[in-house]
Amino acid sequence: MAENSIEAGAEGAKGEADFTAEDDPFSLFEAWLQDATRTEPNDPNAMALATVDACGLPDVRMVLLKGLDGPERPDRGFVFFTNLGSAKGEELAQVPRAALLFHWKTLRRQVRVRGSVTPVTAEEADEYFASRPRLSRIGAWASDQSRPLESRFALEKKVALYTTQFGIGEIPRPPHWSGFRVTPVQIELWHDRPFRLHDRVVFRRAGASEPWSKTRLYP
Repeated sequence: MAENSIEAGAEGAKGEADFTAEDDPFSLFEAWLQDATRTEPNDPNAMALATVDACGLPDVRMVLLKGLDGPERPDRGFVFFTNLGSAKGEELAQVPRAALLFHWKTLRRQVRVRGSVTPVTAEEADEYFASRPRLSRIGAWASDQSRPLESRFALEKKVALYTTQFGIGEIPRPPHWSGFRVTPVQIELWHDRPFRLHDRVVFRRAGASEPWSKTRLYP
């Protein structure tokens, strides 16, 4: 990011609550996500998902956060859905750990998440799949995600095939399509400040049932 002027920094800091006093990272994240929903022009729930392959080579792509569990879940975490045969699906099956990054440019905020990954239940996947637009559900059947595609026409042909197959009836969830839950052991919140003297707070815990510790970091 470009260096901030004194005037711009003072304007941006006006009215900012001291988020570093909060002791619950999930509460902070929920508040920031609500702010982003009001200010971001596109996909405030977009997040970068980083995985590693069997050789340890990192991989990253943008996905959408589709669920944030409530405090009643002992494995409370961040939920997203995908084709299990995709690169991320196969990588998570081999190495079930991941990192997430939310970046809200208009708010000048970032949230970094690291943790273990587990599959969602079939019931959770069915419920979310049923909520998707009909064409998106057909697309989940038609797409061999991350596999070579000979032409756009080949994809459109498969979409037409499944559209005909399902007609106006219900579209079941494909067996190769489900979701994952990232249960964090680390959550870092970052807020832009003038002259790169940013505010950073990191929360860490040993496991899902353990208490959080909080540390303020140098920018």
